[in-house]
Amino acid sequence: MASVPVIPDSYNHVLAELECLDPLLSALRLDSSRLKCTCIDVSKRWLALGSSGGGLNLIQKDGWKQRLFLTHKEGAISQVACCLHDEDYVAVATSQGLVVVWELNQERRGKPERIYVSSEHKGRKVTALCWDTAALRVFVGDHVGKVSAIKINTSKQGKAAATFVMFPVQIITTVDSRVVQLDYLDGRLLISSLTRTYLCDTEREKFWKIGNKERDGEFGACFFPVGKNSGNQQPLIYCARPGSRMWEVNFDGEVQSTHQFKQLLSSPPLPVVTLRQDPHYTGSSCSPQSLSFSKLLYLTEHCVVTWTERGIYIFLPQSLQVLLWSEVKDIQDIAVHKSELFCLHTNGKVVHLSLLLVDRCIERLMRRGFWTLAARVSCLFQNSIVSCRARKNLPLDKLEHLKSQLDASTQQDLTAQLEELIAKLEPLDSACSSRRSSISSHESFSILDSGIYRVISRRGSQSDEDSCSLHSQTFSEDERLKEFPTHHEDEQLELESVSHASVVVEADRNETFLPFSIPLSFRSPSPLVSLQAVKESVSSFVRKTTEKIGTLHISPESRGKHEAKDDEQLPELTLNPVASPQEEKESEPQNCQLHEEDRLRDLKAATAEAIAKLQDPLVLLEPQSMRRVLQEWLVHLEEKFSQEHSPLSLEKNRTVCAENQRAVLEENLQVAPADRDPVDKEQSGILEDCIEKENTDETCASKSMCENGTDVTGPLGCGFQVSPPCTIEPDVLKDLTELTTLCFELRVFSAESAEAEKSSEGSLPPSASGTLACRFMQSYFFLLDLKRVKQCIITTCATSPNVWETYIAGLKEITCHSPVALAMESEDMLKILKLLHDLGPWDDSPLLLAHAQRLYEKFGETALRPLIKFHPSILPSDIKQLCRNDPAHFLAYLDSLVKSKPEDQRPFLLRSLLQPESVRLDWLCLAVSHDAPQRANTVDEEGNPRPRSHLFTWGYSQLILLLIKLPADFVMKEKMADICKSHGFWPGYLFLCLELDRRTEAFTNIVHLDDLSLLNGEDGSIPETIEEWKFVLHLAQNHSTASHQHSPQNGNAVSNGGPSCPDCITVENVALLLAKAIGPNRALPLLQECGLTLELSERFTSVCEILRIAEKRQRALIQSMLERCDRFLWSQQA
Repeated sequence: MASVPVIPDSYNHVLAELECLDPLLSALRLDSSRLKCTCIDVSKRWLALGSSGGGLNLIQKDGWKQRLFLTHKEGAISQVACCLHDEDYVAVATSQGLVVVWELNQERRGKPERIYVSSEHKGRKVTALCWDTAALRVFVGDHVGKVSAIKINTSKQGKAAATFVMFPVQIITTVDSRVVQLDYLDGRLLISSLTRTYLCDTEREKFWKIGNKERDGEFGACFFPVGKNSGNQQPLIYCARPGSRMWEVNFDGEVQSTHQFKQLLSSPPLPVVTLRQDPHYTGSSCSPQSLSFSKLLYLTEHCVVTWTERGIYIFLPQSLQVLLWSEVKDIQDIAVHKSELFCLHTNGKVVHLSLLLVDRCIERLMRRGFWTLAARVSCLFQNSIVSCRARKNLPLDKLEHLKSQLDASTQQDLTAQLEELIAKLEPLDSACSSRRSSISSHESFSILDSGIYRVISRRGSQSDEDSCSLHSQTFSEDERLKEFPTHHEDEQLELESVSHASVVVEADRNETFLPFSIPLSFRSPSPLVSLQAVKESVSSFVRKTTEKIGTLHISPESRGKHEAKDDEQLPELTLNPVASPQEEKESEPQNCQLHEEDRLRDLKAATAEAIAKLQDPLVLLEPQSMRRVLQEWLVHLEEKFSQEHSPLSLEKNRTVCAENQRAVLEENLQVAPADRDPVDKEQSGILEDCIEKENTDETCASKSMCENGTDVTGPLGCGFQVSPPCTIEPDVLKDLTELTTLCFELRVFSAESAEAEKSSEGSLPPSASGTLACRFMQSYFFLLDLKRVKQCIITTCATSPNVWETYIAGLKEITCHSPVALAMESEDMLKILKLLHDLGPWDDSPLLLAHAQRLYEKFGETALRPLIKFHPSILPSDIKQLCRNDPAHFLAYLDSLVKSKPEDQRPFLLRSLLQPESVRLDWLCLAVSHDAPQRANTVDEEGNPRPRSHLFTWGYSQLILLLIKLPADFVMKEKMADICKSHGFWPGYLFLCLELDRRTEAFTNIVHLDDLSLLNGEDGSIPETIEEWKFVLHLAQNHSTASHQHSPQNGNAVSNGGPSCPDCITVENVALLLAKAIGPNRALPLLQECGLTLELSERFTSVCEILRIAEKRQRALIQSMLERCDRFLWSQQA
């Protein structure tokens, strides 16, 4: 196992992102390219987000619910400031320089109202807002250095005062350059500009310049309040200086000292704990950083936070220490409240970080069920955890419980690192051992050597003294948690749906079962939760036992001996409740690993030989030669791995697992019949149901495959091998994965399939090939590159749906124990989607497909539209495979995905999705055949368009037009034109005819559609030559004659396109269009040549006269304008 760098014990704080705000921004529609977050502020109650559209979103931090939305017509929001001492007021600055103060009226449950609008800074850019800490007064600074104060008169002081008294804006001062930052404390205003910092006494109107040396750039300054136990000590001021320096200034503006942090910042950055990526620590020092701190913010007690384009920095300036610094890129602004940091990035994204002690961070991660991340943080900060202070909140039993939640088969390195940490704690943790002995003395709680929590709930079995001792011990635990003043905020203890041990507990049962109600750190809050912990431990023990038995390749004689040893060890679980799991590992035979290495030696040699052969260009460029090399190598792979999961071995594993489950269940339910009341019987029933459900979940993928009728029968049955049956070195595993995936891509599934392919003259039937592909995936799923396999299935196995079903079943098998799969049974769709988002980023991980399949199976089409947020992790080709039985669902997803982008980006998105290009025709056929009018309504018996049929509504018309208008070759456009014509989508067909230069055909269909608006110049469909005008005129004449024969006139209707049908295509309407295009003087001879003058009415003659007059006046106007311009130019020349 490679050594992982460990963070020194001097670092005991970390920045953690425990909540993702991306769903909140998405719900507020602040994640689009048109609308994004521009400014941010935070208070105890509110999170204020200003947007580029002029809206201010006020979100209540308790539950992250949007409470208020304030609109501004004065432009985008550039600054926002919440009043900290009265959260009913908020100030906003707009891009036009106006400052608006709102009274929210939350106490009276009224509507928010504007109580002041200041235009003092109109036309300028407001760069800073700051509230008075005691009075209702707002300080405003702009880019030219002007600082003003707005005194607010509120309705709380009386309606008359609020209506008739409006205090004028007070000009505080005008400094020499742009205001960078404002801060206020105890009657003093701190102004930081580009050149220096000023201190203003606003009551006595006195001003001081801080320091003598100027600076050039954005440098911040802030007040530093003293602690509650500092007596009469005055607050301090810290001013940023160039070169990673700070001035420490007293409250009178006198510089006391200069602090240099340049050398201290040469330490490596600490990772940010987030679900977006695994935390990493390099351990290598970097060069000293010479930075400019654009803003300084006071954070909790004794801390100052600042940031640059590289990261976030938190200092302890009084002790000249760097608490931590972490790399966080592209930060635009940060708002702080106590230990919370809300970071606004330049792309409008908002990230919520918390400054936590390491042990508190791990505790919160465990509480939320993020076991893997909690384990990684524990291993990185193991030096801090070993220290006594951290172990008060993170005792040994919590770390052991954390280790039991890890998957030993896929997280071997992480489990080993956590075991090393526990080994360091065991000889030192006397407090933990004494606590265990205290618990054991009550006979209500014990930990078995398998990691199982054994809980015996006997009512009335404890004496009053024991109850009192438990109460006192609980009280001491609660007092210990209050030792750290840094994290004293209120926090609700809740079991989220993300947790593996989530369970709903009723309040009355808590009161019935427990003699005390304060939760202990080492005991579940109720017997049902304890039973859930027992269930988790049982399932974990069964899973580990199954994997251990499945991976050992032992001879029948030795297997019998080990089974006998296992039978002897099962009763010892009760006798040795505190035995270490390490002893069990040491008792295993050491020759097993040596035997595995000997077995893999031949496979390693064959793998190296196959890779060497494939690097030969003569083999690499000849598919048949590559197949022969892979067939020879596949023989060795089958010899090593195909015997591990034969039917006999699988049956034996199931038998052993069932016996282990039965033994553990009987041990954990050893309660005398006389002592068991109905409540205890109910608890045991719940436990049995949980274990039965766990066994059902372990075979969920195989059962679903069998129900779907997938033809994958064979020597492997319906089981998947999703993890290596033995330990394989990473380099060897990489080579095996490459060759196995190449076998799948070249359809080399077994030696028998190669012989069958030869006998069938080079190709197998699709059904037989699909069956072999399914068996191959089941046998070697752990050796496949899932991304490449998915692409291969989509492109080459379209005619074998059982191959895709088998692939999805394998992904489900891998993810059947994930938090999403567990939450799928009880949670609603929105919570599951939020959980999926929090577990990201997924990048292009195929495992996301398994969760998407589960969502689609449970919620149907409604689950597909929200999946557009996971693009490009999930592609339309994946959704099409999921919805192959219902293409309409795929169309709805594709349409939503395209419409989620701005209109100018939709063609680029759609073009990127058309890989390969042939899918364009498939998507076009789907789009014109779903949610479309009947073909009989758009096409007549002769195949021509029905009149006005292009005006029908098509559900996916926007998608169809986008597909048609994308660049394509001549053949592709002809095929798309045929599809549009056959389905009667005439707008697309006319567009393609003009693209293909089939103008005659386009004009013919336009006349059949009988809509004169189609003959306009916007899309190029107007005739361009005299021949085209003659052709259209003859078409109109024939169309009018046919219409007259099929529909006789009634009353005094105009037969030739008079006022009753101005949009119909008639000879007169086309003649008027001709006169407008080429002029009436040229149009009349052409009409006479075609013999159409007799069909024209007096209306045509009148319109032509009007056109002549308009043309004459237009020529006169142009001539007059030219003469005036000429006279003006000659006058300028003179």
